[in-house]
Amino acid sequence: MQITKNINTVKNKSIDAYIYNFKSWINITDSSILSLSLKRILDNTGYHVLEFIEYHFPNGGYTCLWLLAESHLAVHTFIDENKAYIELSGCNKNMSECFAKEFRLIFKDNIIENNKLTNEV
Repeated sequence: MQITKNINTVKNKSIDAYIYNFKSWINITDSSILSLSLKRILDNTGYHVLEFIEYHFPNGGYTCLWLLAESHLAVHTFIDENKAYIELSGCNKNMSECFAKEFRLIFKDNIIENNKLTNEV
């Protein structure tokens, strides 16, 4: 399946071949809290959402993915351990840094493992 979406606010420009990754574990597994909070962070930090997909497992687990013009954001819950893994991959350093900063503010009391922003060539 091919998905094409025109985003007038995204300008084609040459960028360096870097992907900025933000990874974190938090102690929230509620799908509504996760999806609404993370969508708000994406909106506040200027990301352009192309598609959103989610899946609710029969045992209560949850996974979702935002396909972004700038890359993607994924969430995977592990309900038996009361953990969720969040990973943002993005090609825009400033937006990735803003996402990481806002994520830490919103989830400051729920972070259970080191969260950091890294980049890879």
